[in-house]
Order: sequence, then C-alpha cells, then structure tokens
Amino acid sequence: MKATLLPLLTALAASTAAQAADTPARDDAAPAPALFQPGEITSNGSVTVGGARIAYRAVAGTLVVHPKGWSDTDAIDAGADKDARDAKKPKAEASMFYTAYFRTGAPAAGRPITFLFNGGPGSSSIWLHMGAFGPVRVQTPDREHTPAAPYATVNNAESLLDVSDLVFIDAPGTGFSRIAGPDKEAAFYGVDQDIHAFTKFIVQFLSRYQRWNSPKYLLGESYGTMRAAGLTLALQKEGIDLNGVVLLSDILNWDLIPDDPQLNPGVDLPYVVSLPTYAATAWYHRKVADRPADLRAFLDEVERFATGDYAAALMQGSALPADRKREIAGRLSAYTGLPVPYLLRSDLRIEYGAFQKELLADQALTTGTLDTRFTGATLDPLSKVSGYDPQSAALEGAYVAAFNDYARDTLGYGKGVEHKPSVGIYGSWDYKHQPPGADKALIALPNVLPDLAVAMKQNPTLKVMVSGGYFDVSTPYFSGVYEMRHLPVPESIRANIEYRYYQSGHMVYVNPAVLKAFHADVADFIRRTDNSRQN
Repeated sequence: MKATLLPLLTALAASTAAQAADTPARDDAAPAPALFQPGEITSNGSVTVGGARIAYRAVAGTLVVHPKGWSDTDAIDAGADKDARDAKKPKAEASMFYTAYFRTGAPAAGRPITFLFNGGPGSSSIWLHMGAFGPVRVQTPDREHTPAAPYATVNNAESLLDVSDLVFIDAPGTGFSRIAGPDKEAAFYGVDQDIHAFTKFIVQFLSRYQRWNSPKYLLGESYGTMRAAGLTLALQKEGIDLNGVVLLSDILNWDLIPDDPQLNPGVDLPYVVSLPTYAATAWYHRKVADRPADLRAFLDEVERFATGDYAAALMQGSALPADRKREIAGRLSAYTGLPVPYLLRSDLRIEYGAFQKELLADQALTTGTLDTRFTGATLDPLSKVSGYDPQSAALEGAYVAAFNDYARDTLGYGKGVEHKPSVGIYGSWDYKHQPPGADKALIALPNVLPDLAVAMKQNPTLKVMVSGGYFDVSTPYFSGVYEMRHLPVPESIRANIEYRYYQSGHMVYVNPAVLKAFHADVADFIRRTDNSRQN
C-alpha cells in the first residue's frame, strides 16, 4: 500500500508547488493587526504667567511606537490564507500618552517646543506636569505632609508656556500609556529600548504637529536625565539637532548611584559623591557644630574633603592606619552630625538609608530620600535603614488625585481608564546599554556620558543645563558635578554646560520660592539658546 501511494503523493506535491510558483503574490497580504491606534482630544485654556494671560490649545492623546527592528512593511507570507493571517499575533507595541500645550496664535516654526518626562524607571510625568511647568499646579505645603483630599489646583504662575510649547510624555506602560504584544516588557523596559521608544515618539510628534523647524528642547528628571542624555544622540541619528537639554536631579553614570553600594565593595565613588548631600542635610537640621551661615561655602569645603582626604582614605581599604581612620571619622562626624563610634563601625562608609535613619534617631524621626528636609516618624527604631521616604508619603496622594481629576474633568481624557502614576519595574529593568563605539551592550551599570559627549561633539552648539537640589540623597547633586567633570569633550564644548542648584530636594519645584527661581533659570536658558531670536 505504501509503495503505491508514494509516487502519487510526490506527484501531487510537485503539482501544488508548480501552481504556487505560477501564482502571483496576493494583494490582500497585510501587516499584523495593530494593537493600538493613535488618538487625541483637544481643549482650550489659559494661564497667567508674569502677569500676562497666555491662551493655549491642549491636546491629550497617544501615539503608537514599536520596538527596535520593527518595520511598517512587516507582513505575513503572501501565500497564507485569511485564517492564518488573523491568527498571527502582532508584534509588541506601545501606546504612549502625552499632553501637549500649544500657545494660541504663536507661529509653530519659530516657537520653541520642550519635551518633558520624569524617570523611575517606571514613572509617569505627573510630577513635572502638576508640580513644575504645566498650566495648573497642585498645592502642597513645603516640607510637610499634605492633608487628605480634597486637593486644590491653582493657576501655575511658573508655567513654562511663556517661552515654549510643552509636551509631557508618559513612558511606555506608565500613566495612560500602555504596552501589549508578545514579550512586551522586554521590548520596552530597558535603557536602550526606552531611548528608542522616546526617539520614535518625538519623530512622530514633530511630523504630526509640523514642528520640525521649531527650536527643540528636552527636560528630564531623575532617570529621565539618563533618557534625555541618550536621546541627544539617538535624535541626531534621525536628523534632529537639539537646541538644549535640561537635566534635573541627574544620574547619567550608574556607578555613582547610592543604592546599596555596600553590595559592591571596592567601588567607593557613591560614598564620595553623596557626602556633600549628607553635610547639607546635617546643616539644614542643625546637626553641624559651629554651623556656618553660608551653605554654599560650607559645601565647597565638604566637596574638597570628599574628593581629597576622604576619597584617599576609602581607597586604602583595610590598609588605612587606625589613627588615620579615627581622624577621618572625626571630620566626617563634624560634617554629617553622625557619631564617631557609628562611623568607625560603618568603616567610614555611609549608606543613604542608614543616614536617613540615624541623623535624627534621638527624635525617632527619619529624613526624606528625595528631600531630606522632610521628616517622618521612624517605622522601626531598631532597623539599620529607613523604611520609607517621608517626602513621597507626603506628596504622592495629592499629585495622583489632582492629575486624575484634571485629566478627566479639564482635558476630557481617560474616562473609564486607569491612570498608573508608576509601575514597579525598577528591579526588572534591562540596564544594559550599548554606548557609541561599542559593538554590543556592555555588561556593566549603564553610563550615557559617552552618548552625550558624542552628541555635543557632533552638535557643538548644543547647550546643557544641569540642575538639582542640595537635599536630595537619591541622586546627590555632587554626582552631577562629578559626571560633568568627566564628560569626555574638549574645553571649548565644556563651556556649553551650566549648573543651577537650589536649597530644595529631588523635586526642586516643591518649594514655591525655588520653583520661581527654577522657572526663571530654565526660561532664560531657552531664550539664550532659541536661535529663532537671533535670525
């Protein structure tokens, strides 16, 4: 039986193959079905800045972006039937939410546009939107816990709309942004994946709203500074030169990050760059003996000690003589307010969570992480490190409620849709980064200083403003200074970098007086680098 059927099956197969070869490609072959569709809702409003009323058009919407390697010509095999095409799963996609504000009557070509985003990774943009530069701002008390709802939103007299149109962007998966498709987390949750998604978003946005010839700026906060620095080069590869970048509470080289440095013995830089912030905190809480009146002069002294005698002592490790160790501990105690015996037990290395817990231990208080001016009751007096961030606890409820109310009632967006202020992806984020000049992603903590350096060399008119708060232990201000001192650019380009630091925390805008100063500095930065004013 088998011998009889085999020639027949072979002939049928050959006949089918010949017919397929003569059949032209089917016209209805199509890309995999889209998971998301772009959309927008438009409204109008006004804000008063500097005593002048500014009318604007607000657009709350989404754009669809795809992972690296995706092509809009991707299609199912031409010979596949309809059922096979329908059954094929689409590739991962992200629907990225944004709120854009366009000043009414301002010509698009000469009007600056600024793209703003927070960090995390895993944070939406509600903080910059509702606290810093959006047209409305949520009212929260400085340094105290915000009472529970109802919360008040007010006209934001420090909105950046006086000098620039604004686009607040939610990272994939956060806020009203969503991700879907196979391996969606791997496609979007990583250093380079995230930079790619934001690059494609900005390219689409410029085309959709005809803003290719506008002066362009980025303003990133926290992890958003790593994204912004990476974007400077990624956007250049798309033919987009930026006028300027504002880095707020920056961390570009994660070898400097103060998270759990005790788990990486032999790498002492996190302790060095964090010390000036510990000193600023001790100064603020009056734990510094013979407390000087001038904080900035005090910090100059601490920075010299941190990069000099302190760094040299840490580098010696166990070879540091005992008498020298006691001497360094005494100087550390004078700057930080921590007792000498504690500093000797900690081997001169201060974890930021331990500092938060120990500084005001005699009052059973824990200082903030994002802003050490904030304090809260210590959760566990016997713990080694703090168990929470009093500033986050003080502010989060107000920001989340205020944005949800504003988005749904004023912008008209999000009815029936959950807003995710943050998503818990910090621990599962793909931190590998492929810097320019490397043929693959490095097995190391990410560092986007090479990206920023290459971008500034290729675009020598690009200006960078580095800013932050003295009371931020999550991204210490001195780490930003240290990073820029090691940015591999010639001296002529180094002159394009400027610094602005304030007596505030990570979210410098929480302090109303500092928000006013921050607005003035950023607005001045844009005016000085907006080439449309010079033509």
